[in-house]
Amino acid sequence: MKDRHALGYLRTAAVVPEVFIGNPDKNTEKIMLWMDRAEAEQADVVVFPELSVTGYTCADMFFQETLLGASDHAVSQITAHSKGKKMLVVIGAPLRVHGVLFNVAYAIYDGEILGIVPKSYMPNYSEFYELRWFKPYTDAILADTVLIGGKEIPFGPELYFDFEGMHTCIAIEICEDLFVPNSPSVTHGLNGANVVLNLSASDELVGKADYRKSLLEAQTTKSVMAYVYVSAGMSESTTDLLFGGHTMIYENGTLLSESRFEEDHMILSDIDVEALNIRRMRTTSIDSRLGGRHIRMTHPGSVGLASEETFYESPILRHINAYPFVPFHGEGVERGKVLLSDIFSIQYIGLATRLKKTGIKRSILGISGGLDSTLALLVTAEAYRYLGRDPKDIVAVTMPGYGTTGRTKGNADSLMAEFGVTSLTIPIHEVCEQQFKDLNHDPSLHDITYENVQARQRTANLMNLSNKENGLVIGTGDLSELALGWCTYNGDHMSMYNVNASIPKTLVKYLVQWYATFKAGGALKAVLEDILDTPISPELLPPDENGNLVQKTEEKLGKYDIHDFILYHLMRNGAGPEKIYFQLLRAFDDLAPKQLLEQMKVFYRRFFTQQFKRSTLPDGVKVGTVSLSPRGDWRMPSDMEYTLWMKELDQISASLHAE
Repeated sequence: MKDRHALGYLRTAAVVPEVFIGNPDKNTEKIMLWMDRAEAEQADVVVFPELSVTGYTCADMFFQETLLGASDHAVSQITAHSKGKKMLVVIGAPLRVHGVLFNVAYAIYDGEILGIVPKSYMPNYSEFYELRWFKPYTDAILADTVLIGGKEIPFGPELYFDFEGMHTCIAIEICEDLFVPNSPSVTHGLNGANVVLNLSASDELVGKADYRKSLLEAQTTKSVMAYVYVSAGMSESTTDLLFGGHTMIYENGTLLSESRFEEDHMILSDIDVEALNIRRMRTTSIDSRLGGRHIRMTHPGSVGLASEETFYESPILRHINAYPFVPFHGEGVERGKVLLSDIFSIQYIGLATRLKKTGIKRSILGISGGLDSTLALLVTAEAYRYLGRDPKDIVAVTMPGYGTTGRTKGNADSLMAEFGVTSLTIPIHEVCEQQFKDLNHDPSLHDITYENVQARQRTANLMNLSNKENGLVIGTGDLSELALGWCTYNGDHMSMYNVNASIPKTLVKYLVQWYATFKAGGALKAVLEDILDTPISPELLPPDENGNLVQKTEEKLGKYDIHDFILYHLMRNGAGPEKIYFQLLRAFDDLAPKQLLEQMKVFYRRFFTQQFKRSTLPDGVKVGTVSLSPRGDWRMPSDMEYTLWMKELDQISASLHAE
């Protein structure tokens, strides 16, 4: 089995130690103590603040030989203490080179100084006056190595530290380097860095914490990287300033961990380097130069994982959202109303634009009383309102068949009445019976032929009606159904414009709930809430003797929550089955491992074998970061083998049976 590192997780620690200004000996004790604690937490990287060996606020004492000599000695002690620790330790200290004083970061690993990164930009405005003591790095100053202890150490801003076999590329910048227009981290990203460490001493001012966060969110998003930022703490001098120890770990625009106004404190988080690398490969506008000097470290190994049996129970230090398509899940539609409104706007404006540009007056859509067709009607009605058109030009059709229940038919009728659309009812029993006769099929045999004859007949009705009315057939199928191929080819799979094409099932529910909460009232609100409470079903099999549904999609396919989770991480992060299983165990810890594994097998089998349906999808506007449009985000052969993926799942199965 793979360990955490092989799955692409890099454990990072950011420490704000109590600092003793001008006392490197005591600071060294603190730093070494926190190194030990970080090692105990199995950290791969631990970062300390700017000038953490001496304290940032030493001012003119930086010109004292006593302080500088003690700092050099402290660095050697910390380096020696790192021996045997498979952990990159990054500390801040002053460094003298040929009579010039630099503010630098030392990168230390397993008893050696691997490289020294000088600060590139010196703040010398407002409350800062670093040029009084330190020189900025320029290529003209000196060679690209520094002699320390008889060894030539790489020196310069473009140093990159790689863990062998992990596809990491770690860069370092110091405080002000982040705040300038041409930040070194921009160059680092172009040179292939996927993790940037920043040793900082940024004072606290009103609004400054939010400013730092906005910088990190933007920088990590546009460069597709992770960023560990750690600032000096409150025990720095408060003569004129307060340092709050603001510490953050960001990954591609997402804040993984944060602390502020806490001292002698460490935050940890597992960065998904594998996901970053996949996204960087996909983002071809990142013009990688792959420059700089790369320094290789040995693989940190699977510290603390005693056996294969403990792997799936090993901790992961990051939140894994069980509903990645719905980041506000569990907090209700009130929390997500801005995002949901934005999604809904993209849907209805996309449709409105299509109607306007084609000059088509009427829209045709089937209404089943289920979630997907309900959302499609809400979107279509809003598009007509937006265009100032008569809702009577929306032709909504119910097509009761063998599996239609009174509940869903009643909800469909009520929904159409509430919006004042033109409503039609076209039963499909007789024409389906004729089809069974033509096919010599026994209608008592409720197989795939029995089901698909109904699905295709419904689509045929809509297409024929569109000819009669010169209308546009609006598709209702969602992203989750397309991923699983849970649609009938040239049946509900086909339309002329699908407004739900990039909306996963977990999000469909929230959109309907949002509409019911904020845009509907009275009878409309009541019918929407009843639709939300109705089990998901294609209603192609007859109900039981009491008129209740017997065909429930999630009883056959498994929970859409799980399928959507797998879809997101497969598409967005390029994650393999074992990694997704590892994540599922933590995101859905209430479900049995074997249950999750069986559902994963259903997903992969259907995802691969049903691509032919996705290759012929109708138009439909993209809403989120995941889309299966053959003209946009997703291209794959319809006859691609999935042996590798199933083999990985079989290996997990074998390990479960062995326990």
